[in-house]
Amino acid sequence: MNQSAHTPGHRKATEVLQARGRPLSRRDLLGLGRHRQPHHPPLLPAAPIAAANLLPARTLAAATAAATAAATSLSAAPQGGPLFFRSATELAAMIRRKEVSVTEVVQAHIDRIHKVNPMLNAVVMPCFERALEEAKAADAALAKGMPKGPLHGVPMTIKDSIETEGVISTGGTQGRSHHVPKRDATVVARLRAAGAILLGKTNTPEFTIGGVSGLGTTANILHGMTRNPYDPRHTVYGSSGGAGAIVAAGGAPFDIGSDFGGSIRGPSHACGIAGIKPTSGRVPRTGHIVDYGGTFDNYQQLGPMARRVEDLVTLLPIISGPDDLDAAIHPVPLGDVASVRIAGLRVAFYTQQGPGAAGASTEVVAVIAAAAKALESAGCSVGEDVPPHLMEMDELRRKLTTGDGNAWQKRLTDRYQTIVPGPARKFNQPQVPVADFVAMLERQDAIKSRILTFMEKYDILICPVRSTPVPRIGDPDKTADLAGSGFTSIYNVTGYPAGVVRGGSCSNRLPIGVQVVGRPWTEHVVFAVMAHLEKVLGGHQPVMV
Repeated sequence: MNQSAHTPGHRKATEVLQARGRPLSRRDLLGLGRHRQPHHPPLLPAAPIAAANLLPARTLAAATAAATAAATSLSAAPQGGPLFFRSATELAAMIRRKEVSVTEVVQAHIDRIHKVNPMLNAVVMPCFERALEEAKAADAALAKGMPKGPLHGVPMTIKDSIETEGVISTGGTQGRSHHVPKRDATVVARLRAAGAILLGKTNTPEFTIGGVSGLGTTANILHGMTRNPYDPRHTVYGSSGGAGAIVAAGGAPFDIGSDFGGSIRGPSHACGIAGIKPTSGRVPRTGHIVDYGGTFDNYQQLGPMARRVEDLVTLLPIISGPDDLDAAIHPVPLGDVASVRIAGLRVAFYTQQGPGAAGASTEVVAVIAAAAKALESAGCSVGEDVPPHLMEMDELRRKLTTGDGNAWQKRLTDRYQTIVPGPARKFNQPQVPVADFVAMLERQDAIKSRILTFMEKYDILICPVRSTPVPRIGDPDKTADLAGSGFTSIYNVTGYPAGVVRGGSCSNRLPIGVQVVGRPWTEHVVFAVMAHLEKVLGGHQPVMV
């Protein structure tokens, strides 16, 4: 079957691209993000899940046990309220107990997407008919006592930069506007094998590496821009902005995002949900539009985004581990969240990244202080301290990622035959001489060593995600331009696990996130601290769109 149907956003983008002699304007892009209804494109039938991508049966069984233990260890009480605001972990338990059918759960989330997506423009490629067919099959399997796995019947959305067989996966670039993958990315294959059901794809900037200069939110020329569910005038950041928005608004219990410099953590902060960038080498990048290998291999990670921390604990074991394709992935076991004793953890916090960096705003400082106080009250030793050389590392990373004149981005554009790249694609950056480039890599490694030594003193760092509250789209105060305003990319360079959980709100009632950073391979400690902060500070607050 030829999959050539497009959303209204596709058609309008095509008209813009074909407008003779007229460049894409901010007004064009603003228009692409308005009043869109979910569309039901014809889909290729779901192909068998590629066995090479799956976890061994015993590993999946262990993941099932981990999912059950996660709900118990985090004392997840029944949440009540509509199905679309229940956690993935609770939905899975309700389905297993036959308190609700898979079809009811999937339909509730489809109905919610229909309601909220016209404002948010978060889900850009739905696959609702296939989802309902899979839901019926899941109900029939459960009636026979044959659940697929720990996520049996739980719906999900997936960032559009991650391959999903039979469903258009654009990565936000024009050259892939008709791209229908023949197989799932590793993470998607594992989630489907565990029983999850795909509802659709969520918006991302082109290639996930920057969208439209000046807007400051997730946007591309195919689908337009995504808006914040708490206030549509405000950004969701990027690049997993569609994921953050639809999860916060109840359209999906969880999504999988990617994070090259904060692309899971920024949207989690802006949308008041929980998300984690795992330790580098934990989760395969196979099937992501910017996948594995190259100079910046360490920076890119995939990770789960959900409204509750318990879901991150449930999901990470399922998507982790080698797939025999991504050569950087290590078979390091995940620790047990239930074994973590909060009392006695050594915690450092900071709200400024050293001399010359912008200090966090009063509202952001207050949230970080509340988080520090909550951990101190729980028996942690807490003190203010900042890792060394953060501003220098930030500058090194910026110079390295553009050091080849953005030739690596040009290769992406050529690979996918993108004739009209987005406005953020600039291929005329000055090139750094090879000797200087190598010297910068050596300096980067030296600083990583210094920070690792610093971390010997602490189990956990807490800090902001951004130095200011969530700005309006277009960022009229230019907060993103402040030196040291972002607190995320440093942990892509070091490779440490870094999660975000909502810690409070600013005066305009938009969320403020707390970033929780751990030592390498200690996601279980990060999760335990995030869960404690979620319990004390309130966590996700429902968006009644």
